[in-house]
Amino acid sequence: MIDLTLPGDALTASLVDVPSVSGSESRLADEVEAALKSVPHLSVERDGDAVLARTDTGQPQRVVIAGHLDTVPVADNLPSRRDGERLFGCGTSDMKAGIAVMLRVAATTPSPRHDVSWLFYDNEETDAAHNGLGRVSRNTGHWLKADLAILMEPTANRVEAGCQGTLRALVVVPGRRAHSARSWLGDNAIHRTSEVLRKLADYEARRVTIDGCEYREGLSAVRIEGGVSGNVVPDRCTITVNYRFAPDRDEAAALAHVQEVLDPFECVLTDSAPGALPRLGEPAAAEFVDAVGGDPIAKLGWTDVARFFALGIPAVNFGPGDPNLAHTREEYVEIPRIAQCERVLRSYLTG
Repeated sequence: MIDLTLPGDALTASLVDVPSVSGSESRLADEVEAALKSVPHLSVERDGDAVLARTDTGQPQRVVIAGHLDTVPVADNLPSRRDGERLFGCGTSDMKAGIAVMLRVAATTPSPRHDVSWLFYDNEETDAAHNGLGRVSRNTGHWLKADLAILMEPTANRVEAGCQGTLRALVVVPGRRAHSARSWLGDNAIHRTSEVLRKLADYEARRVTIDGCEYREGLSAVRIEGGVSGNVVPDRCTITVNYRFAPDRDEAAALAHVQEVLDPFECVLTDSAPGALPRLGEPAAAEFVDAVGGDPIAKLGWTDVARFFALGIPAVNFGPGDPNLAHTREEYVEIPRIAQCERVLRSYLTG
């Protein structure tokens, strides 16, 4: 069982050692729920494998502090192991170190100056249709009402503001089928993909500064599929592209841009999610930025801050993990950052 009296690094290790790949978070959710129910100043509720623990002290403002319990698939990196000041293991950085900080601060801060909704949720690292935070917003939307949301995504203890939007599209490259022994009678769709790949290789991505944070876009080929059999010139090939766009563009504008760049090839949208503007000028967000210190930077990637942005709630990313290590086989967290993150979060909540 989770022991909330453990120091942050040991608590992180115990969380990492409970495997919780997306879709299999039940055991960890059970343990989180049981641990939080032992804390007298928290009221605890559950929706599926999402657990909410709330303070209700009558403060005028409420903050949601949220983190996902799931990880990407294990890559021979369990159980956790310590090497000097680094704790290795699946989910250490993304984001069980952040979950450990949440648990420790939630258990030991009975009278915060803002009421807090501590939200631990499932299925963030998989398809958006299964996202636990999305389910919570549909089933128990009152859980998310707040003046500020803090997502414990890995940021190396810097405030990462907003997030990029993302879309994926199939670029359809046509050709004409023929027998490979008479290839001149056909038009090889695989060969024609060079036109698309050249456009992508030559593409110059925008850099957009919003609220002092620079969002760097990217348009990349991430998959290519084609071919009929070993003796046929193929008449169709597809390239999947992923566009990460700054939050000053909506999804429709992002798709229009991709189609413009890759014209005359047909682009078929397969999925997309909007970004989130930083909103650092909002008083609640500015207060947290001041508590953390340093200059905020843009979140290069999509996170669930976008869900809070859509609800009109300012949201930021802040956690002890390193975003560059997330999802890697060598994933680790710097142990001193766990304690630093806890100090900052506790100081913000206690003043």
